[in-house]
Amino acid sequence: MATTIERMRNIGISAHIDSGKTTLSERILYYSGKIHRIHEVKGKDGVGATMDHMELERERGITITSAATNVEWAGHAINIIDTPGHVDFTIEVERSLRVLDGAVLVLCSVGGVQSQTITVDRQLRRYDVPRLAFINKCDRVGANPLKVRDQLEEKLKHNAVLMQIPLGLEDQHKGVVDLVAMKALYFEGDDVRTDEIPADLREEAARRRNDLLDAASMFSDELTEAILEDRITEDLIHAAVRRGTIARKLTPVFMGSAYKNKGVQALLDGVVRYLPDPSEVKNVAIDRSAESGASAEVVLATDPEAPAVLLAFKLEDGSYGQLTYIRVYQGRVAKGTELLNTRSGQEIKVGRLIRMHADDMEDITEASAGDIAALFGIDCASGDTFTDPSLNYSMTSIYVPEPVISLAIKPKDKKTLDRMAKALNRFTKEDPTFRTFVDPESHETIIQGMGELHLDVYVERMKREYNAEVETGMPQVAYREALTKKVEFDYTHKKQTGGAGQYGRVIGYVEPMAEGTYEFVNDVKGGRIPREFIPSCDKGFKAAVKKGDLIGFPVTGVRVVLNDGQYHEVDSSDNAFQAAAIGAFRQVYAKAKPQILEPVMKVSVEGPTEFAGAVFGSINQRRGIIVSSIEDGSFSRVDAEVPLSEMFGYSMQLRSLTQGKAEFTMEFLKYGRVPAAVSEELQKLHAEKKARESK
Repeated sequence: MATTIERMRNIGISAHIDSGKTTLSERILYYSGKIHRIHEVKGKDGVGATMDHMELERERGITITSAATNVEWAGHAINIIDTPGHVDFTIEVERSLRVLDGAVLVLCSVGGVQSQTITVDRQLRRYDVPRLAFINKCDRVGANPLKVRDQLEEKLKHNAVLMQIPLGLEDQHKGVVDLVAMKALYFEGDDVRTDEIPADLREEAARRRNDLLDAASMFSDELTEAILEDRITEDLIHAAVRRGTIARKLTPVFMGSAYKNKGVQALLDGVVRYLPDPSEVKNVAIDRSAESGASAEVVLATDPEAPAVLLAFKLEDGSYGQLTYIRVYQGRVAKGTELLNTRSGQEIKVGRLIRMHADDMEDITEASAGDIAALFGIDCASGDTFTDPSLNYSMTSIYVPEPVISLAIKPKDKKTLDRMAKALNRFTKEDPTFRTFVDPESHETIIQGMGELHLDVYVERMKREYNAEVETGMPQVAYREALTKKVEFDYTHKKQTGGAGQYGRVIGYVEPMAEGTYEFVNDVKGGRIPREFIPSCDKGFKAAVKKGDLIGFPVTGVRVVLNDGQYHEVDSSDNAFQAAAIGAFRQVYAKAKPQILEPVMKVSVEGPTEFAGAVFGSINQRRGIIVSSIEDGSFSRVDAEVPLSEMFGYSMQLRSLTQGKAEFTMEFLKYGRVPAAVSEELQKLHAEKKARESK
């Protein structure tokens, strides 16, 4: 689809779980003519939504991986990415937002701004993404889109401006009033019927339109003059709202019901009118070339004729090999184009170039600045930058949160071992938040991720996609150890076994540090330790903090200051000073009064008010601290901070307590000190494990 940059949009659809993102995507595909029949997320026809192309997604009715597609609307090419709502798959949202120019933030007209909405909004801000808001489910009992607009302002600090007001709510929801054209829009089947505003809504529509004009005029002197001279045109309003939206100082609010096919066409009009084209977004790369001396920021030109710069933002291992999703920021890429991977220094030649529609592919001849496409047969990592060989640019990397939960897995038989290894190799390459390693003591294969559901999905995918049946152990929480006291060390490593010996003496202190995980400070004066051995000391301390003595978990928040030492002309070496550093840390660790820290999760439970008491009780049972609770008629929400170790099996308990009517989300918040009783129990278990392994 050949199109100019001005008529191109790259948008994402983001929201809390069950706000209707995938249902909205399905309607967008249908009304733009991309598909000819609508399928539901949990439809009776057994097909499932187009964008939920994975079998697991269709079964569970959730989005697990972000899916890309492209549609045409009003002469504009729109690349769309439907992202997951569940926080366990947060990396999918992160990497999608990294390459998008605009977003549609979907909110439920009953639930309003929910816990995950706040997380998604924070991600949108991190990547400076302008957005429209779409208040969905206006047909549900208890729908109140005007209250949701207020929440956008109060909770998310958006300058939220209504572009529409509803024509009836709940089972009476028929359409919307367009406050720019001052017309009623009725959505009937595939058609939109325009009519006069009903008499009972004219006064409210006039008042809301004045609010819209007041907000939009802040971004256009021309519109301000037109208001004063009473010569307002729709084009002037559109231009002013567009300017405010792109500056991220205004959020246009649309509404409707995706499930009942209402409001989708008007939202698409809003996407092409108000969200930026690729040339209106500032994209920056780091110039790493030697001529520039130091790394310098370069603003990329959205110019198809400039040297190519593109980012590989997502990988998938398909039946034809690795599929690499790319966003072209500058220049163009076609079959046969030579590109440089600036991370690895490897040059590649582009073979097959495709455009994705969920899991379907369409071969294309070229992709130019602003496009989202995919390459086949390229070996790279997620987040790699590819450029024309004449450049050495690097795009800023994607924020990757640390995993908080781990699980021991083992194959059921020897045949499964190879298949399991293949699956793990693929999953770790595709998903930076999914990690795997072999525990050096127990020799078990450990997988790490963002939550129970995250790991559960990967175990299930191993079984389905690789026929690898695995047994799982108990989930293991990623504890940390931390010092609480400053302690001085003076340690000499001395070894003499005939021939050259080993000698290294290190003097200094270790102390707790509030921010960060580890810091090494070299304060050695007068060459007491030769300069070439300073990195060896750093390496030794780094190795020592990987495993604390309390329960064998990494030590965090440590500052090591090295201020003196001694060396031997012959016997000092890299290994000697590494061993001295490890010995020094082990020597003073107990004196530094270490404590155990555990991951504390931000938990949000939503459901009918009648079960609020049971929810409070269940959180208190799990060592949770309730931060806030909101009751709004028949709906209530409880926000709490709960240790991750106490959250296993909570979904089952919540389901039985609330007759399956409540749901919860959780995300990592911070590390907190474990209570004394729990600390003692963990140390006892660690001692028993060590005793077993030493036999």
